[in-house]
Amino acid sequence: MTGFGFAEGTVLGGRLRIEIRTVNHRYFNPQLKLPAEFASVEGDLRERLRALLERGHVAVTARWVEAPPHERGSVGVDLARARQVLAAAKQLKKQLKLKGDVDLAFVARQPDVLTAVNGAGESVSWSDLKPIVEQAAADVLTMREREGGALARELADRLEALEAGAQTIALRAPERLKTEHARLKQAVAELTGGVQLDEQRVAVEIAMLADRMDITEELVRFRTHVAACRAALAADQPVGKQLGFLAQELLREVNTMGSKAGDAAITSAVIAMKGELEKLREQLENLE
Repeated sequence: MTGFGFAEGTVLGGRLRIEIRTVNHRYFNPQLKLPAEFASVEGDLRERLRALLERGHVAVTARWVEAPPHERGSVGVDLARARQVLAAAKQLKKQLKLKGDVDLAFVARQPDVLTAVNGAGESVSWSDLKPIVEQAAADVLTMREREGGALARELADRLEALEAGAQTIALRAPERLKTEHARLKQAVAELTGGVQLDEQRVAVEIAMLADRMDITEELVRFRTHVAACRAALAADQPVGKQLGFLAQELLREVNTMGSKAGDAAITSAVIAMKGELEKLREQLENLE
C-alpha cells in the first residue's frame, strides 16, 4: 500500500528531516538513505519500521535541513593520502615522459584527500531519532489506512460477486441432475433398442453419477472461505497474507466445481467467478 509521511526535529543541535515513502510489495523491503553518522541506529530504525509496516517497499530518507554546529564547514585533510597521490602522479609523469605540473587542484580532487568530518565525534542515538521517525510513520499509516478502507470496500464487492456466483451454481445444481437423469435414460433406451430395462440397475448408475457430479461439499467450503474473508477484512490487524491463502482455497473449490459441472450454465458461472477471483488476488497484492 502507498503512503507518505515526513517530520522534522532537533538532533545534535541541528535540524533533521525524515521522509518515509511506501509502495506495494509482497514483503517488508526497507531501503534507507541516511547520513553517515546514523550508521549506529540503522538496526533500530529497521526493526521499528518492521513493527509498524508489515509489508511494502519502504524508502526512508534522512537529511539535515540545518546541519549540527560541529559539522558546519568542518573539513578534514589527509596529508598522508595527499603525499601518496602527489608521489604517484610524479612517478607516472616521469615514467611516461609526460608534460605538465601536478598542482593543488589535482591533488585536492582525489578521493579521501579532503573529507567532511564530525569534529565533535558525536553520534546519533536512537532516542534522538525515534520521535521523528514515529511522527513520519504516523502520517504514512494514516494514508495507508485511508487506502486500506477503500480497498476493503472493493474486496467486499468482489466477495459479494463470488457469493452470487455460488448461489447461481447452487440453484442450478439440482436441475442439472434432473437433466442428466433424463438424458441418461434416453441414451440407454436408444442403445438397447426398446428392450425392457432393469430400473433398479439404472437407478444405481444414476446414483453413482449423481455422487460424482455432486458439488455440495465444494459449495459449503466455498461459503466458509468467503465468510472467513469477510471476518479477516473486519479485523483490526494486517490480513493480506491470510486473505492470499483464502483466495487460493476459493480458487481450488471453484476449479473443482468447474470440473464436475457438465452444464453450460454452471460453467459460465465458474468462468465469471474465476474472473472475480483474479481481480481479488491482484488487489490483495496491495493489502497489508
